[in-house]
Amino acid sequence: MLNGCICCTVRTDLQKVIKKMLIEKKLKVDGILVETTGLADPAPVAQTFFVDEEIAAVCRLDAIVTVVDARHIMQHLQEEKPEGVENESVEQLAFADVVLLNKIDLVTREEIDSVKKAIHGINISAKIHETTNSRIDPKELIDIKGFDLSAILVKEPDFLDTDGEHQHDTSVSSVAFCHKDPVNIGKLQYWIQELMEEKATDLFRYKGVINVVGEDRKFVFQGVHMLFSGDFTEEWTKDEVRDSRFVFIGRNLDKDEITTNFLGCSVDLNLRFEVGTKVLCKRRKGSTLQAYDKGVVIKQWDEGNPYRVRLDKGDLEIWAPDDVDEIIMECTPEIEAQMK
Repeated sequence: MLNGCICCTVRTDLQKVIKKMLIEKKLKVDGILVETTGLADPAPVAQTFFVDEEIAAVCRLDAIVTVVDARHIMQHLQEEKPEGVENESVEQLAFADVVLLNKIDLVTREEIDSVKKAIHGINISAKIHETTNSRIDPKELIDIKGFDLSAILVKEPDFLDTDGEHQHDTSVSSVAFCHKDPVNIGKLQYWIQELMEEKATDLFRYKGVINVVGEDRKFVFQGVHMLFSGDFTEEWTKDEVRDSRFVFIGRNLDKDEITTNFLGCSVDLNLRFEVGTKVLCKRRKGSTLQAYDKGVVIKQWDEGNPYRVRLDKGDLEIWAPDDVDEIIMECTPEIEAQMK
């Protein structure tokens, strides 16, 4: 089920897959986990296990589990949607049997209590687990017999009506692409930083696996709004195609602009300065470039950056994230004489 919204256009595919597994092939399975997109309405997915008689005869809907970002959920619950468009965050909480209130390490106790109050205001019966990095014993999520159809019909009398209208917020979309050229990780990180500063509230989720020049390891990163993390992980295997895969999910995303800026982080392997070249290099403080400092190139393509430079002042080593004069330039005898 690779295309469309799992709660709408590919629900038929979900039915076909389950019937093929359990009825045609008679596979012996302990359970089926269905993971929707973060913007899905769970109701049409849950309907599948009740309105299709063949599936209802071989399956029991055990529970609907919703993961909540404790740091950002309130702004999404309070978001004003166009007329007739559902607030997916509210819908997911309304149908949840279990809620993982995640990222509690990033908020205060008062904020946690406020979020829990808001969740129970939507769904008083949902069981809430406070988590960090979504760590939880699977026994709390699987085979718990948490879904109660009669309770759902009280809250949603039209739950079993498959002809009901279902509208998504058309301002929310995703941008995804795959690119084979290696990436300058320094340029990529600075671009994402600028993007977060400009459009943080519109960036719901972004993540990627990056092919970094000069590195045998994958660079994996992910972010939510202004929260970003990334690091080098396992090495590429011999059988893998080294490429970069990237996805943004958010509101009012400019696909062409994002694609152009990402492709602009591709590398030119022909660097201007050899190891040992005396250079002037700028350091960054946040997104601001500082004044030039004198130094010498000690390595090319170090952890995805074109140069590693040892500065004369303080014997400090820094990365030059781009091979342009705005960042790094040769320290010729004439320039050095002017600086004295």
